[in-house]
Amino acid sequence: MDLIAQLEAEQIASLGKDLPDFKAGDTIRVGYKVTEGSRSRVQNYEGVCISRKNGEGIAGSFTVRKISFGEGVERVFPLHSTNIDSITVVRRGRVRRSKLYYLRTRRGKSARIAEVTNYKPKQA
Repeated sequence: MDLIAQLEAEQIASLGKDLPDFKAGDTIRVGYKVTEGSRSRVQNYEGVCISRKNGEGIAGSFTVRKISFGEGVERVFPLHSTNIDSITVVRRGRVRRSKLYYLRTRRGKSARIAEVTNYKPKQA
């Protein structure tokens, strides 16, 4: 393992977070810490993961898309952010590509993603 990958692995280990195995097409719920004035609370953001960037590395990020009051809203989350309280997978989607940007133009039934019923977790 080269030096940069080793330093990155140490940084990820020091964060002490265990991330679920999710990919593009999965519906996920992200618990994000929101600070309003002096108070802090966890706000859930649930939607379809339409992309993952930079893999599992320290610079990794993922984009979640949801429909809010008839309007599409996308949000990019850093994978190892300290503001992320939790990531839970609500349902697994069966897709054949890694970036689902085509969902931006879809509405209603054509924007649906089939669910995976025979999911097996990755062996680590």
